[in-house]
Order: sequence, then structure tokens, then C-alpha cells
Amino acid sequence: MEDRFARVRHVSPLWSLVRKNTRSVAGQIFLLQVALVVLLVAFAVFSLVLQSQRHTNAEAKRRSIAVAQTFAHSPGVLSALQAPDPAKVLQPLTEAGRKSAGVDFVVVMDTKGIRYTHPLPDRIGKRFVGKIEPSLAGKVYTESVHGPLGEEVQATVPIRNTQGHVMALVSAGLKVKNVTSLVDRQIPIILTAGAGALGAATAATVMVGRRLRRQTHSLAPNEMTRMYEHHDAVLHSVREGVLIVNDEGRLLLVNDEARRLLELPPDAEGKHVSQIPTLGPEMVSLLSSGREATDEVHLAGPRLLVVNQRPTDCDGGPKGTVVTLRDSTELRAVSGKAETTGERLKLLYDAGLGIGTTLDAIQTADELARIAVPRFADFVTVDLADAVLHGEEPATTAKGMRRVAVCGIRDDQPLYEKGRLIDFLPSTPQARGYGTGRSELVADLSTATGWHLQDPERTEQIVDYGIHSLIAAPIQARGVVLGMVNFWRSKEHDPFDQEELSLAEELVARAAVSIDNARRYTREHALAVTLQRSLLPRGLPEQSAVDVGYRYLPAQSGVSGDWFDVIPLPGSRVALVVGDVVGHGLHAAATMGRLRTAVHNFSTLDMPPDELLSHLDDLVGRIDQDEACTDSPFGAAEDALTY
Repeated sequence: MEDRFARVRHVSPLWSLVRKNTRSVAGQIFLLQVALVVLLVAFAVFSLVLQSQRHTNAEAKRRSIAVAQTFAHSPGVLSALQAPDPAKVLQPLTEAGRKSAGVDFVVVMDTKGIRYTHPLPDRIGKRFVGKIEPSLAGKVYTESVHGPLGEEVQATVPIRNTQGHVMALVSAGLKVKNVTSLVDRQIPIILTAGAGALGAATAATVMVGRRLRRQTHSLAPNEMTRMYEHHDAVLHSVREGVLIVNDEGRLLLVNDEARRLLELPPDAEGKHVSQIPTLGPEMVSLLSSGREATDEVHLAGPRLLVVNQRPTDCDGGPKGTVVTLRDSTELRAVSGKAETTGERLKLLYDAGLGIGTTLDAIQTADELARIAVPRFADFVTVDLADAVLHGEEPATTAKGMRRVAVCGIRDDQPLYEKGRLIDFLPSTPQARGYGTGRSELVADLSTATGWHLQDPERTEQIVDYGIHSLIAAPIQARGVVLGMVNFWRSKEHDPFDQEELSLAEELVARAAVSIDNARRYTREHALAVTLQRSLLPRGLPEQSAVDVGYRYLPAQSGVSGDWFDVIPLPGSRVALVVGDVVGHGLHAAATMGRLRTAVHNFSTLDMPPDELLSHLDDLVGRIDQDEACTDSPFGAAEDALTY
């Protein structure tokens, strides 16, 4: 019993291996092929045996006929038949012919079937076993009979005399066992050939099975079915296009997403990529090149595709490439919006740094125009109320607007030139924006009839030039509109939209404060110049002491506290006074007037110069205390005082 269990344990791993191998597709194919080869070899052996037996029977009949006919036509047979005792003459002849021909018997008989000869002498004189009628009719007749020697195959032919009459019959044949023995001698050869064929076929089957096992990874049919179902489900459900192209450039596999992204026809698989009309030249070149590609962006119709391509023969697989496609159109649109937003923020940042560097309204307007071209608009024009340029409050309507800045991507534009005084009609976007304080967007200037009324000839030139879109944004500070900024776009870019309207307002707001500061500074400067000139001498007093000539050049950057004076004194004397107050503006001019008046008063007291300067210095000290300033801007001193 223990030996039996030991044998079972020994056989069990082998049986498990067999079951494992037969469970796989390769194992099942191997067993099927072996069974098929065995059946084919068995059928071949059976066919060969039948063919050999048939051939042997045919050969036996042929030999029997040949021996019988040869004996029937042998010389001396007719004379022997005419002898008194034909058997005595023919028996030795038939036995000699039988032995030399390799047959079992040669029997000569008369036309009644009585034997003259037989291998068994006791059978001579007895009737022949078989049919003789066909032979008596002159035919050669073969048959199988149970004769004196056993089962026999015999051929009977007629013996004719010189006149052609049948005088006798001769029969020759072989025993069936001798015929079978010939077949039996051929069977080993046939079986050996069959075994060789079986071995060769089995070896070929083993090789095919090994290759199939490598290709199927020894998977069972149900496992392969499940894997194929999973593969098919994943391949056609992923949101990423997958293509497989062989080394000749033919499309072997395409999933649903790739078919959608590339708009491939239903019969695309199997075609060369150059024969697929929906693929552009760039995509055809990439797919047929076989080169590696990593996150390359290619245009396929209206879509932007991210393409990755890798070879398939890295691990010994078939030559070709596998290609994956991702639709990045929406992502590119989102990233494009983010990029546009970033560019706009950068534009606003640069505007904050580059606009308002001086207290000059015209310079500020020019800085605004240069910042916006070409990053936001193709052309920018800035129109300020003419009163603003003189430091005054602007009018309530868009009349008397001075064009102070013109900037564009080209110099041959047909817009109004710089320096022109413009009266905008109420129907124009500029007049509406100036009156309401809100920006105006005109997406298509060719249909803006109100704008065309301003200057039909000029507006037609502008439209023909290619300028098609306008944003008119008011320059507004402290609730007061100072002018208008016009942003123009030409055919090189798309029309303005609502988001860009907000950006235009932001840009103008950066410049509005600076322009208003420039206006206020202009007004203050004008007042200071007026005050200063009113405090300076309007003419030279009459005196005979000296000949005096003067020229006063005020500061260019601002009104200062410089002054001069000529004061007649008693005794034909003259006081020449040159003074300077540190600082600029109205305050310096006012201080200069106070000091000039003090010098005049002190001079009337006929004081010596040093005493006058001492009193003047005390006056400056009191002014410092009154202003309660730590750093006095009035450090005034007279540069010269002469009598």
C-alpha cells in the first residue's frame, strides 16, 4: 500500500505538469496536432497496405497471365498435345516452367477441363477446378478459387492450333498465402516509413508548440479570452488615441479615440498612412518615419494633438511603432487664456512703471500710447481738452479736443495727425464716452454710422486701410473727464471684446492721474510765473549814477525765487540788488516778493550795506519761525548791494 501511495505521489507532479501544459493553448494545440499526425500516419499506413495488397494481387495476376500465355505459345506444346500421351510429355515441361517462373502451378488441360499436368501428380487426369468457358471462347480469364493447393489466384488462357481453333487450355497461378506473404514482407517497410513520418511530424509539432507557447505565454483559452476582452475594453474606452503602424508604414490597429481624433475612415486599418486622405502631410511624415517622439504637438484638422511614438521591437517584438494621441485643444485654449491674462497683467505692470514719469501731459499721453502699441492695440491716439493743456478745467463737451499723441505699428495710417484740434460730433463714440464718462466699444467700424458722420471721407479711408475695431476710453480724474484715448485695431488682429474693454479702462486710469497732476502743475506754474513777473521790476528807474542793462531768464523746470532790482538812493547813489530764494513754485515767488519789499524799505532808511543785510537776516529768521519749518526754504541772501 505504501509503495502504491509513493507511486501516486511520484506521478502526481507529472500529472499536474501535463494538466498545466494541456490547459494552455499551446498544450492543447500540441495534443491536437499529435493526434492528427497519428491519425494521418495510421491512415497512410492503412492506405499503403491496401495499395500494396492490391498491387501484389495485380502483380500475381499479371505474372500468372504472363506465365500461362508464355507456356501456351511455347514451341512444342502443340506437338505434345498431339502425342499419344500428352501428360508424359507436358508434365516435365510445366514443372520446369513453374519453377523457373516462380509460380505455384502450371496446369495444361483439354477442352473438357481434364488435367494433363499438375504439381501434384495424383491430380493429373482429374477435372480442373475453375471456370473454363471464357477461355474456351478465346479469352484470358483470371479468378481466385479453392483448389487442390488451397486458396489460389489463377489465370487461364487458350492454346490455339495453326488454324486458330482452341485445342487446349493452360492455367498458371499462385497460392493466396504466398501472395499475402509478399504483402507481409512490405508491412515492416511501410510501418518504418510511417514511424519516421510520425517522428518528423511530432518534432515539427513540438517546435510549433514551443513557439506558440512563447507567443501565448502558456495561457489557457479562457485566460486568453479574458485578456482579449480586457484588452479590447481598455483599448476602445480610453480617452487617448492608440495606433500601431508596422515598419512598412501600414496602419495595423486603431482604437475608437484615434479614429475620432484623426477622422479616419472605417477601412483605414491595413492601408498605408500615405493613402489615408484625412491625415495631413506632417502627421503622415511622423507616422511613416518610425522615429521616437515625446509630447510633440501636431495640428490635425481643427485639433492640436500631443503625439508620443515608440518602437515596438524593443523586446524582440515585430518591427513597427505604437503611437498615442491626446487632444490638447481645450487645454491649449485654457493655457492660452492664462497666457493672455499674464500678458495683460504684465502690460498693466509696465504701464504703472512707464506712464507718468514727468509732469508733462503731452509726454504722459505719449507714454500711454507707446505702452499700448503693439501689445494691446495696433494704433493709439490721445485727445485732450485744449483747456487741460493750459492748466484749466475742461469743457463739458467733446469740442476743442487737441490730438496730443499718435502711435502705431505703421506710420502711413490715415488717422488725424498729432496737434490737430478736433470737434467730435455727438454721434461719435468719443463724444458719447466724453459725455457719460464710460468707455465705448465699437467691434465693427464699417457699420458704425454715427462715427462715419464725423468725417465721411476720412472714416472711409480708415476702414479701407484695414482698421476695423475701436475702444474710446475717457481720461477721468476726480470725476472730471480730461480727454479721450482711442485704441484702434487693424486686420492683423481680432476685434476688441468686453474683457479688453476693461483692460483699456485700467490702462487709461493709470495715465489719468498723471495727466491731471500735469494739468494742476501747469496751472500752478502759470500762476507762479505770473506772480513772479508781477513782482519783478517792470522797467528801470530814472537815475544818472550808472548805465544799467538787464535780462531775466526764469528757470525752465519751475518758477524759482530769483530776482534783481535797481533802487535809486540819495546822493546820486544806486543800489543794485540780486537775490535768490531756495526752492521753486508759488511759495518761493511769494517769499521773493517779501524779501524784495523789505530791501526797498531798508534802502529808504539809507543804511550801510552790512547793516541792511543784518536786518534782512533777522527778517528771514522771523519768517522761518512763522513757517515753523525745521528746514527753511528761504535761506535768502543778497548777492550784491552797491551804492
